[in-house]
Amino acid sequence: MSAGVRVDLRRFGLAVGHATDAAGATGCTIVRGLDGPLRGACAVFGRATGTRELALLEPGHLVDRVDAVVIAGGSAYGLAAADGVMRWMEERGRGFPAGDGVVPIVPAAVLFDLSPLGRFDVRPTAQMGYDACEAAVARDVAEGSVGAGTGLTVGKALGPGACMKGGVGTAITEVNGQSAFALAAVNAFGDVCDAEGRIIAGARRDGAFVNADRELSARGLASVFDNAHHTTIAVVAVDGVLDKVALKGVAQAAGAALHRRVRPAGSLVDGDVIFALCPLSGAPADALRAERLAVAALEDAIERGVRAAVGRDGVPGLAG
Repeated sequence: MSAGVRVDLRRFGLAVGHATDAAGATGCTIVRGLDGPLRGACAVFGRATGTRELALLEPGHLVDRVDAVVIAGGSAYGLAAADGVMRWMEERGRGFPAGDGVVPIVPAAVLFDLSPLGRFDVRPTAQMGYDACEAAVARDVAEGSVGAGTGLTVGKALGPGACMKGGVGTAITEVNGQSAFALAAVNAFGDVCDAEGRIIAGARRDGAFVNADRELSARGLASVFDNAHHTTIAVVAVDGVLDKVALKGVAQAAGAALHRRVRPAGSLVDGDVIFALCPLSGAPADALRAERLAVAALEDAIERGVRAAVGRDGVPGLAG
């Protein structure tokens, strides 16, 4: 685990919290409104997702707010972490007004971390979701093998014996007074690449990286289903106001970062999802600039997720 983003996240109205079960190699990470709700959207890139409350993020839906986003390990079992986030929000009167109370709006997406590091019978719980909310901070966000990144691995093209550690990474990009923040939980089947396209984490054979795309082409789906523990989930946020249509465009555009840095990404057996958040009120953002900033921030966050997890939990660290 390492300290992450040192820039104040209050400009985005955000706080990030982790809950970690190191012994069980699992955990959850929440991105919540610092003091109130946010506007939310999402884009789904994988076709093997585990999610909750994604429909309300679509333009045209009645609900116009998001109180928190949950990223959890544990596969579908980990969706229980969102229950704890809802409890934390309800205790503070935060949520969509509904008669005599509120209904917190907490979309969630999960990662498969039940192997090779984790125990199948240990998954994030509602209490962990609550604890992550309570622990959330607006600066110095921890990265690497923490929260949802605890049990993540990358490079499973040759099976779990040749994989490397994945984790949670964060980044901020700023240009001309407009900013984007990204958080990525990297649990990829394939390779993670740097800005020049060089593999920095992935499956290795005889000490050298194996190109996952080539392995897929040569071996087909059988190799994937034998090791189907893959997903990258991200949250991007901008510091200016966008409507839901434009915000969904930010989530969709950020998929470019996923495909540049994770190869392959968004496949038949991935659960890749990108959430996008922005304030409900304040100065407007330039939509096109917001998209480009989100791409840049997410590219950096994906790389930082694996670099921050070097050598953890007995899985080989990064080469070089």
